[in-house]
This record gives sequence, structure tokens and C-alpha cells, in this order.
Amino acid sequence: MVLVRNIAFIVVLLMSLFVVIPPADADIYRYVDASGRVHFTDTPTHGRYDMYMKEEAPVKASNRSYLDIIRRHATSYQLEEALVKAVIKVESDYQPRIVSRKGAQGLMQLIPQTAKDLKVSNPFDPYENIRGGSEYLRMMLDLFNNDVELALAAYNSGPSTVKRYGGIPPYDETQKYVKKVKRYLDYYRRVGDTLL
Repeated sequence: MVLVRNIAFIVVLLMSLFVVIPPADADIYRYVDASGRVHFTDTPTHGRYDMYMKEEAPVKASNRSYLDIIRRHATSYQLEEALVKAVIKVESDYQPRIVSRKGAQGLMQLIPQTAKDLKVSNPFDPYENIRGGSEYLRMMLDLFNNDVELALAAYNSGPSTVKRYGGIPPYDETQKYVKKVKRYLDYYRRVGDTLL
């Protein structure tokens, strides 16, 4: 009798390992406070939050498809693939649904207004996000005569800030950002067709 119960328990346990529980929907809400700071949440705590984005089905992309998307847009915008990979790695660590404290979204962390200007309708879609981020990166390189460091500083802190300081702004975040992207750029140049 005990043996039968133990076997039944083991069978139920093994069957439960194969049950896939779908992820819960997590709509995104936005609130702009009195000082102009933008707050995002999936669980609003008061009525001043507005619906920002209705969550769609999870975006699934394999490393292979990311590589294909990166290759396509790097070619399209005459960018080095390693540079696009490095920016994605530092911006989002290849997490397509990430939203920063400042409201930047997706793999290449596009600010909503920049995404809109670049005609990115869904910043959480890897294809659209990488296309928009690659286009913006190309714009920054063109603006700063293909100087990678200045283009990266502009990608992080905005082109007007880089122009105002006449170089990489004296912001700790931006200086660390440029160094980190360059470190990954060197890495991706060495290893080639791979992602971390």
C-alpha cells in the first residue's frame, strides 16, 4: 500500500514537471509626478497612473535570430556588427522587455520620444528596436564624424550634451558607459559571431 502511494506520488511529481504555466499578463502603467519624473509599473498604487502599454504575447528570440536581426540592420545602416552587439549588451543585456528608470525601452533602450521619431511602434519587438537603435547609432556617428566614443556618449546622454561639453560629458554614468561599450566592442570583434 505504501509502495503504491509512493509510486503515485512520484508519477504526479514527474507529470507536474512537464506542465507549462503561461506567464501572467503584466500591463505597463505610467505616471508623471509633479517634478516631471516618469514612473512605470505593472502594479499601479494610485489612480494617477495611466495605461501605457498593454502587454502582448512574450517576444521569443533565439541568439541566432538576434544575430540575424543585428546583421541585417548593421548592414543596412553601415555599422559594425560588433558595435551593435556591444550597445545591446550594455543597454539591456539582451532582455527585450526591459524598461529603465528613465523610461528607455527594449534591447537598445530607446526613449519613447526617440522611438516615435524613428517610427518604432513597438519598442519591445527585437526587430523594430534593433532597427531603431541602429538608425539612431548611425545618426550619432554621422553627427560626430564617425568618432565612436562621441557617438556612444551621445547615445547615452544625448547629442546636445556632447556638443555642449565639446566631448564626452563629465558625467560618471556616461564615462563608464562609453568604456563598457568599448570593452564589449573589443570582445565582439575578437569572438565574432556570438552573443554573451
